[in-house]
Amino acid sequence: MPSELETAMESLITVFHRYASKDGRSGTLSRRELRELMENELSNFLKSQKDPTAIDKIMKDLDANGDGQVDFEEFVSLVVGLSIACEQCYQMHMKKMGKK
Repeated sequence: MPSELETAMESLITVFHRYASKDGRSGTLSRRELRELMENELSNFLKSQKDPTAIDKIMKDLDANGDGQVDFEEFVSLVVGLSIACEQCYQMHMKKMGKK
């Protein structure tokens, strides 16, 4: 039976490939596929963005090799960055609640 962390990693991989396979290039996300993934899987994050060009900026930041596509390694950097930000919010919340 997989551990909680193994299940989380499997989910990350599965979600990436579900969206990456929509335009025929199964190993990467196009701008359209990234937008769809974020709208469906990160909708709360998108709602918090005030900038209507947020996805374009995210795409530019993620596309480290400049090929106009986001591969799995580039995508993981988005998830890591968001996870770090969420963990920082969690820590602040715990401090406010008087817990360490």
